[in-house]
Amino acid sequence: MKLQWLLLLGLVFAIIIAIFAVFNVDNVPVNYVFGESEWPLILVILVSALLGFLLSSILAMTRNYQLKRKVKTLQKEVAVKESLIATQQNEIAEYQKAGVSPDAMVVTGEERTHDQDESLRSQPKRDDFGVNDTEDRRQDSSRDGL
Repeated sequence: MKLQWLLLLGLVFAIIIAIFAVFNVDNVPVNYVFGESEWPLILVILVSALLGFLLSSILAMTRNYQLKRKVKTLQKEVAVKESLIATQQNEIAEYQKAGVSPDAMVVTGEERTHDQDESLRSQPKRDDFGVNDTEDRRQDSSRDGL
């Protein structure tokens, strides 16, 4: 049914162009970069309309291609995230079978702070290095003099 409507629309468009061509047979000058010639007005109009159609079609096709590529990448991301969700749901089910409570799986803010405090304690403090250590290293560098 859609094809029939397209054929009917094309036929109506062809009839309109034929009528337009009959009334616009006058020659008009067309200036090129290297010269000038006279063409029928209908031919000038049709060529410019065809060029506009081709340009807009090319732009639409490139946009469509870009959108299809984006859809494919987003579908891949969705598949990865869905598999991650499924894996996490399986892990939750295993924890529930093992009898682990959800509270034991959640890391609270106090535990994170405590872990950060422990990692900070294991790192040397800035005062432990001493000012003389950094000055000695700077003096040994031969590039500083350049």
